[in-house]
Amino acid sequence: MKSGGEKLLIYYQEELISDFKGTIIDIETVGEFVNRFDDSRRYRNITPVIFGYINREVLKIICAVNKSSIESEKQEVSGLLSGLEKPFYAFNSVFEKGVLFHFLGIPIEFRELNNERYENKEKAVIRLEISQYDDPFNGNGRLCMREWLRGDIKRAIAHNRACLLKERDILLKRGFREPDELELRRE
Repeated sequence: MKSGGEKLLIYYQEELISDFKGTIIDIETVGEFVNRFDDSRRYRNITPVIFGYINREVLKIICAVNKSSIESEKQEVSGLLSGLEKPFYAFNSVFEKGVLFHFLGIPIEFRELNNERYENKEKAVIRLEISQYDDPFNGNGRLCMREWLRGDIKRAIAHNRACLLKERDILLKRGFREPDELELRRE
């Protein structure tokens, strides 16, 4: 909180029981790819605005309320990561790894939930007969980014929650694989 009482971050949490070891991480972001690079620099202009995770006991989401509160989210996530149970999982882990490397300045290792690079999560959800979990954007992260920028925090959080639950179900139904390589580079 700022001294004037302005809320910087919104927290969402629900307790649940899941049967896997580790933590699934899913982020919602704003920004654009730098497509002239094929290493982590491709993600340097993308900023997480929502950081969500799910483990055996809880689903938690930290959401910046606007662009000026992103630094508060960064501090919160930095302090949180070391306490989360490993291994970490992500669907399209190269994205999470690249974005978080540039956002936090540290490398984070993930296990991969997609079957192959660029697998469409929603197609996997349909193929595996996984619930949509009331996802307001039906898996479309670009719509989530647009709505967060417009101030629709509630639906952006609902999308991140749905993504985490879908990714948990993907892990439980078909497991994980080793991630694709991503060279981490600053400049």
